[in-house]
Amino acid sequence: MKTDVEIAQEAEMQDIRKIAEKLEISEDELELYGKYKAKVTLEAWEAVKGRPNGKLVLVTAINPTPAGEGKTTTSVGLADAFHEQGKKVAVALREPSLGPCFGLKGGAAGGGYAQVVPMEDINLHFTGDFSAIALANNLLAAMLDNHIQQGNALGIDPRRITWRRCVDMNDRQLRCIVGGLGGRANGVPHEDGFDITAASEIMAVLCLAESMADLKARLGRIIVGYTYDGRPVTARDLKAVGAMAALLRDALKPNLVQTLEGTPAFVHGGPFANIAHGCQSKADSLAINTELCRARIDIWRQYPDSHTPAQIDIGWHLLRIHDTGEHSCHKFSRIMGLKVGSLPRY
Repeated sequence: MKTDVEIAQEAEMQDIRKIAEKLEISEDELELYGKYKAKVTLEAWEAVKGRPNGKLVLVTAINPTPAGEGKTTTSVGLADAFHEQGKKVAVALREPSLGPCFGLKGGAAGGGYAQVVPMEDINLHFTGDFSAIALANNLLAAMLDNHIQQGNALGIDPRRITWRRCVDMNDRQLRCIVGGLGGRANGVPHEDGFDITAASEIMAVLCLAESMADLKARLGRIIVGYTYDGRPVTARDLKAVGAMAALLRDALKPNLVQTLEGTPAFVHGGPFANIAHGCQSKADSLAINTELCRARIDIWRQYPDSHTPAQIDIGWHLLRIHDTGEHSCHKFSRIMGLKVGSLPRY
């Protein structure tokens, strides 16, 4: 049996400009990152706002099956199924974080023949969005520390700093540290720490922003700490917004790739669901103007008993998944199957 990597590496990918044509995105609205990746300009984002909305199906889960079939694999499979039927469809997914990629979880580009490609690029540095987010996060931290070092005009209490640095890696040694040691030239000592980039507030802010102006407004409201008399201090107070927005200029633009079957795929942003909203960016605004985009099936809420036969209707009559009567497996046009697996009980 071929591994996920072998399947992805053997894929014959289409030129990303041909993928964009399926969504009526012109070449002028693309910023190419090689032959198989592109960012979609913000002008294209604005152009679709007046169109009637398409249909949106969301996919959620609590844990994957023992075979590794989770939200991404299911979403990609559903999108490919609609694409096979001639529907105008796109799938929207979160970008993988390098921490889980190099940990037990592994990559987040799907599995088997339900993958987004180029898989290695997506799982590693991709288009540099995570690096830009980490840099913007750490720039704010540096400007905060420098403000205190250079006289502390705002009266920030070093004991009440809430803003942490970030790095896109699992490194528990950096979770709680003390910075500013080594003498006066190295800053004011205070407790500090690193979060993983996907848990940064800037990641959440980026994925909620609808424009550069909206992004700047949201960045400006970030609270980094408190003064000695208890007043909150924001990124706007530190005059950090413009520099942060400059670093995030390209990261705000959605990334367009494809599935193994040539279905358009937006892979952009990735805030962790345990600390933020857990959805990808407003790139859905582009995808939702197709007939159907991302799929979400919340099996747990409907089927807490994993052995209960089921019938699921999603997609506003575009898709109907019927109970086959065999091991609670649900098949759609022989393209893919959904199985209500062994879900834990509360």
